[in-house]
Amino acid sequence: MSKKLLIVDDQYGIRILLNEVFQKEGYQTFQASNGMQALQIVEQDRPDLVLLDMKIPGMDGIEILKRLKEMDQSIEVFIMTAYGELDMIQQAKDLGARTHFAKPFDIDEIRAAVKAQAPLEA
Repeated sequence: MSKKLLIVDDQYGIRILLNEVFQKEGYQTFQASNGMQALQIVEQDRPDLVLLDMKIPGMDGIEILKRLKEMDQSIEVFIMTAYGELDMIQQAKDLGARTHFAKPFDIDEIRAAVKAQAPLEA
């Protein structure tokens, strides 16, 4: 059974890039461009791992992260941010985010971290 991966980012190009990379790896991928979509997907599909952008119009990444963890504490979350906001990164980690990636990120670095956290069964 493949692992489920949710990509939450308001930038279409980043969602498409990550979606293609992880589908090729064998993950079942979902995409959300905002917090409400992300929470609906989590409720319906229970992803194993969420790649979450911190700067999303409407509901920001911290709020999305809080609600995700309220819904399912076991979901792993990696945050992505284009900003060097150390306090936000620390707050996200305090809320249960596993790690963070600064944009522009190295796709191989994210791929390796996802594989380590949510390995696919052989």
